[in-house]
Amino acid sequence: MDFFKVDCGKLPYCRDVLIKERRMRESTLVTVTGASGFIALHTICLLLQQGYTVRGTLRDLSRMESLVKSLSHHCDVTNLSFVKADLNDDAGWAGAMVDADYLLHMASPLPAEAPKDENDLIVPARDGALRAIKAAVDAGVRRIVMTSSIAAVSGGHDKSEALNESHWSDTEKDIGAYQKSKTIAERASWEFINSLADDKKPEFSVINPGFVLGPVIDSDTSASHEIIRRILARDVPGIPNIGFSLVDVRDVASAHVTALTHRAAPGKRYICVAEAMSFRDIAACLKKHMTPKGYKVIQRPVPDWLVHFLALFSPTFKLVVSRLGPATKFDTSRIRGDFGWNPMQMTRSIEETADSLIAHKIV
Repeated sequence: MDFFKVDCGKLPYCRDVLIKERRMRESTLVTVTGASGFIALHTICLLLQQGYTVRGTLRDLSRMESLVKSLSHHCDVTNLSFVKADLNDDAGWAGAMVDADYLLHMASPLPAEAPKDENDLIVPARDGALRAIKAAVDAGVRRIVMTSSIAAVSGGHDKSEALNESHWSDTEKDIGAYQKSKTIAERASWEFINSLADDKKPEFSVINPGFVLGPVIDSDTSASHEIIRRILARDVPGIPNIGFSLVDVRDVASAHVTALTHRAAPGKRYICVAEAMSFRDIAACLKKHMTPKGYKVIQRPVPDWLVHFLALFSPTFKLVVSRLGPATKFDTSRIRGDFGWNPMQMTRSIEETADSLIAHKIV
């Protein structure tokens, strides 16, 4: 019997169990850092839909009203609140953890272009993670789930090798500032947790998503949406030979929420990738979906030599150079086995990403 298809109105016991579980979750507080982020908004929405009480952290509380309004179109926001806390500042983190049962640390800088100084990414990512985690430990939070990235797994490795959670990016190699920041921040977090005495140590796990697409909840986009936006806006000279390890944001949110309470999660990393697609495959998918809607989707290939040349003058193309070639292969058997995780097809995600960017007038 599929429990979720049971008509609970006809089964009083089933109905009572669901009501009891929801009431228990309503008394369970989850602090979510970086609450305005793309993945965080979808995760907050899923938490609220499942009955949790959520406290989000924001660098600037002036965004609170617009975020509540956007989320209210998708879920009941009665049990949602916000507090101010910044990755670069100690202030606010202790208050953000008061009475929290769980912490989802999702705040981290994500650049659209390569920074001039790699420490502009590395320092806030590492120090911000430690600020949030230390505050959670001091407050007695029972479990912490951190959002990292496959960027902390794949850097410096041969693309012919299928990578799993035992692999770490090699920060001694020239892997780029973003990959360094994610690797250093995650390693520092594991080292801090493992340094604690057993009676002080919370349960800890990490989600390592791939390149995240999916519909936006508000008009602010993630850097990951840029590939879709630029294709639709014809804001690129052509399509370079780049491979992406893709995943939909709703599947990433589901992985985070599952990791909060799943008994298998503590002490583990989870690679969260649905499938690999090339930039040209993505463009072809968009052409098929958008041409009937009146959009002319660019398909012209850009040769590798031209990308290398343009990288001499453009920070955007400099970021692209490190991604040339096929996508890295990842072994996702752990998350599929432990969580029963079964992600959606990325063609659907790409189509719904494009539709949402148009609906929000981003394109």
